[in-house]
Amino acid sequence: MDTKTCLECGETVKGRVDKKFCNDACRNTYNNKFNKDSVNLIRNINNRLRKNWRILQQLNPDKKTKSTKAKLVQLGFDFNYFTSIYTTKVGTVYYFVYDQGYLPLENNYYALVRRDK
Repeated sequence: MDTKTCLECGETVKGRVDKKFCNDACRNTYNNKFNKDSVNLIRNINNRLRKNWRILQQLNPDKKTKSTKAKLVQLGFDFNYFTSIYTTKVGTVYYFVYDQGYLPLENNYYALVRRDK
């Protein structure tokens, strides 16, 4: 029987044949090191998306309303971050942050909508 060593600390691993770490602390430490480079970028993007979603949810509690660009910007909305684009059959383009969406209108107004789940 081959003895396996922990990928993090080098200690002998006991237990299941596919086990790679001696304990949860080593597993967490290893994975945190492994994912470190991309974590900051992903965390920053997710934070921006989360903030945008909260702003849209706050301004649109009843599924459909209007708001101004100034109000969105004042609350910290970043128009560069959204999760999807939906184009209707007539070519109207909605931008969505998860289930909360917005549609640019005339005179710096935005229609705010919520997609049914």
